[in-house]
Amino acid sequence: MSHYLSKKMVLSTVTACCFTLAGCASAPQPTASPANTTNANTVGAEGIAFKQNDGFQLPAYQKQVLDNGFTPYLLPQHEVPLLSIEVLVGAGAVQDQQGGEAFLTSQSLLLGAGGKSKQQLEQQTDFIGASLVTSNDKEASYLNMTFMQKDTAAMLDLLAAVLRQPEFNPEEFTKLHARLVAQQQQAKESPRNVISRYFDSLLYGNHPYAKPTTGTEQSLAALNLADVSHFYQRHYQPDNIAIAVAGDFDIAELSAMLAGRFASWHGASVSTSELREVSKPATARVLLVDKPDATETTLMIGGVGVSQNNPDYVGLEVVNTILGGRFTSWLNDELRVNSGLTYGARSGFSSLSAGGAFQISTFTKTETTRQTIELALATYRRLWQQGIDQATLDSAKAYVKGQFPPNYETNNQLADLLVSMHLHQLDNGFINNFEHKVDSLTLADTERLINQYFPQQQLQFVLIGKASELNELAQSLGEVSTVAITDNGFSSNE
Repeated sequence: MSHYLSKKMVLSTVTACCFTLAGCASAPQPTASPANTTNANTVGAEGIAFKQNDGFQLPAYQKQVLDNGFTPYLLPQHEVPLLSIEVLVGAGAVQDQQGGEAFLTSQSLLLGAGGKSKQQLEQQTDFIGASLVTSNDKEASYLNMTFMQKDTAAMLDLLAAVLRQPEFNPEEFTKLHARLVAQQQQAKESPRNVISRYFDSLLYGNHPYAKPTTGTEQSLAALNLADVSHFYQRHYQPDNIAIAVAGDFDIAELSAMLAGRFASWHGASVSTSELREVSKPATARVLLVDKPDATETTLMIGGVGVSQNNPDYVGLEVVNTILGGRFTSWLNDELRVNSGLTYGARSGFSSLSAGGAFQISTFTKTETTRQTIELALATYRRLWQQGIDQATLDSAKAYVKGQFPPNYETNNQLADLLVSMHLHQLDNGFINNFEHKVDSLTLADTERLINQYFPQQQLQFVLIGKASELNELAQSLGEVSTVAITDNGFSSNE
């Protein structure tokens, strides 16, 4: 599980895809500063960013909603003359109808906009040392900008053009599409890059979360410019967009600048049905992905996890830190340090709005796959058989608290945090009460969390490796489906 909330909070094996226009905006980012006063219009933390008694507090910010539904979050930070903007569009892979529309649309936004070509957009951002990046995940699409304070007006003009007037140039689209399809085909050359996609397809089944963020090789290749335009028209509307700005600005001035560029934008996004909760699998299953030339096995074990707004999220963070969330975790100690079976083993919860997954992941030589899985499962069972002692709990608490504040030091991190809170409908208490929840966690709490949330039965396994060497082992773990890694997609049903 990540030690912080952001759109990148999934495990490192789950990779967001992005397209970038970047100059040299690499100046140091500001740290969260004291918010000395809080006025009646401010939604945010009272007091300072680092408070001796209460720990880290979210700096003060203001939320606005324009008449068209466009929702800005404004968080001033004046230490350095830089701004970061994070735009969230409520449309991710779960809205895909064919597969890959959200991904391809986000990547196509920078192919020209507002009468400027792709090259002109790149030249503008390069000349002023700014950056402009688009990306997507399962539940949303994003646009990130970083720039100097003096360039605010110009970059807001560019942002308005990209969001409101993308041109989807056919010639540029053809080149981009071909490159992305080739990248999709190449991705499977590294099992660690794609194992989480196989795991999602196995665990989530017919739930929309099973959809890969980038589509499949064939679904992405089948998309065309009309599909991108259709997805854009359905979802890139003001009532479906939130924007977070963190950095050196005056709230009143920036509010007027945003209203001047977005208040006149009219349109409504298509209504989407609320995602149903993720259901637990009825049986233990194994997805065996055959890579005949493999000399090692990449594996993932797990089950259903929790949603991002689960009230026990913080406690689970602490418990998972002990199991597999840091270098000195049980899993890494047993599989890497003590036995030398792998270079690393970890576990975590990847949490979404309507549920999520719990995963143990590692890799090992083909001939030590059985030993590695058996040791990983034996280590995992220690949660129930041995439990957690006070010294271990205290160590994990200190680690989690130490990792927490640095995750919200920069403008980018703060802007990312605000749109993530918007997406998951979290209030300031998620951040402001985090350290208190860590401190108040007891041994009895950890026992309850382990029994309630860590999947113990009907575990799901993904093994990527040489199937002829792994089939007997797979059969002993659960109901087996076998696919070739060269097959389209990430499941046995593609």
